[in-house]
Amino acid sequence: MEVFGIRSCDTCRKAEAALRAKGYDVAFRDVRKEPLNRSELAAFEAAFGTDIVNHRSTTWRGLSDAEKALPAVEALIAHPTLMKRPVISHGGVLTLGWGNDVQAQYLA
Repeated sequence: MEVFGIRSCDTCRKAEAALRAKGYDVAFRDVRKEPLNRSELAAFEAAFGTDIVNHRSTTWRGLSDAEKALPAVEALIAHPTLMKRPVISHGGVLTLGWGNDVQAQYLA
């Protein structure tokens, strides 16, 4: 299982801790320190559409109108912290966020 996020993100830390407590072997990838490549981002965009971009983040609010108009992959290459997180990859399935639905899928 791979968890993509940012080490300083509370939600990412909660997700990683809960998954480890449940017995999953978790590899955490901090996208700020080890940015995703274009093909990885394209796969995330294919799975989640524009939901992969966190339009409520501080980073998003600080972007110019031109930057906000960029395609999702280009925006995430330029600003990795725009990614909604965590993205969890397990058994070829991707999930986005750490809402009740995602928690139920992994922790039930």
